[in-house]
Amino acid sequence: MEFGVTAEDEAFRGEVRRWLAGHVPWDGDRRSWERTLGGGGWIGIGWGVEGYGNRAVGIGRQVVWAEEYARARAPARSGHIGEKLLAPTLIAHGSEEQKARFLPPIASGDELWCQGYSEPGAGSDLAGIRTEAVREADGYRISGQKIWTSLAHEADWCFVLARTEAGSRRHRGLSFLLVPMDQPGRIDVRPIRQMTGTSEFNEVFFDGAHARADHLVGGEGNGWQVAMSLLGFERGVSTLAQQVGFAQELAQVVDAAVASGAADDPVVRDLLVRQWAELRTMRWNALRTLGSSADRGAPSVAKLMWGRWHQRLGELAMRVRGAGAAVGPGDWSAGAPYELDDLQHLFLFSRADTIYGGSDEIQRTIIAERVLGLPREAKG
Repeated sequence: MEFGVTAEDEAFRGEVRRWLAGHVPWDGDRRSWERTLGGGGWIGIGWGVEGYGNRAVGIGRQVVWAEEYARARAPARSGHIGEKLLAPTLIAHGSEEQKARFLPPIASGDELWCQGYSEPGAGSDLAGIRTEAVREADGYRISGQKIWTSLAHEADWCFVLARTEAGSRRHRGLSFLLVPMDQPGRIDVRPIRQMTGTSEFNEVFFDGAHARADHLVGGEGNGWQVAMSLLGFERGVSTLAQQVGFAQELAQVVDAAVASGAADDPVVRDLLVRQWAELRTMRWNALRTLGSSADRGAPSVAKLMWGRWHQRLGELAMRVRGAGAAVGPGDWSAGAPYELDDLQHLFLFSRADTIYGGSDEIQRTIIAERVLGLPREAKG
């Protein structure tokens, strides 16, 4: 057993498998899946506190849940931003009223969230944001634009980092606001079509005359501290679940190599073994750092490792397919639906792996400055 997973945790694995077997495959939509998860008591198990319609379990059982969820090929989550990012942040920085208002509907799967951080010209440079929020008697008026906002077209709420101090620069004068997305004519969400043909990312425009936020988390001007705290919750147990998915994709690539005959090439075999060995290394590194906050560079190291690994896997998937990789599963002629098979989707989507979630350049800067103590990069 790994990472102190006990016999009781393994018994819990049986409970998880039985529940997933009774619900996967899922034939409903993503929002109803979130409500089903909430009804089963599976949202908020890692919050460390109970009393908000959730149940809390130890880290060993969190690992079991995450890995079994991935192995079952359960539906992609649309509620993970609220559960994994906002909820721990509210528990750490929110008022009792905010916790009572927002945590129960997250735990039940009834309210979905998106993250309003990146902006045009300030994607990885979070301190360079220009979205402004002006305080009024009953809240804030927001003006500006966010981009690459995952699932904004489905979300009920958005947590937004905005500049509340006029003339402030960099990380000063920022505040962390909770914004309802149901503001017709005040908030404009525009999906961004990707190479894969899907539109998980969006542009979000806030009309400064009318777009409003009524909830401030952590106090005005403390947005940078709250935002950094939130980013610390972005890694962890979910990394292990991600690696289960990676292993399933690697198995598909191996099968494709065997089917095409590419596996007979010793160079290709070496590349496949390298992918397998590096995936095992990432797993042991994740287990080594799981549950610890002492290694400040661990999230950045993990992101650098898996981002480039996943891109190489996508490239290898196309290599083993040969010329067949350029042929779609359906008719790509004019007017036909644009469709990709799993490995084509892997190749195209993984091109963004070294950009989203903090680009490789930003991760290396974090390691250089915060871990190695090298001189800080000069910023305007």
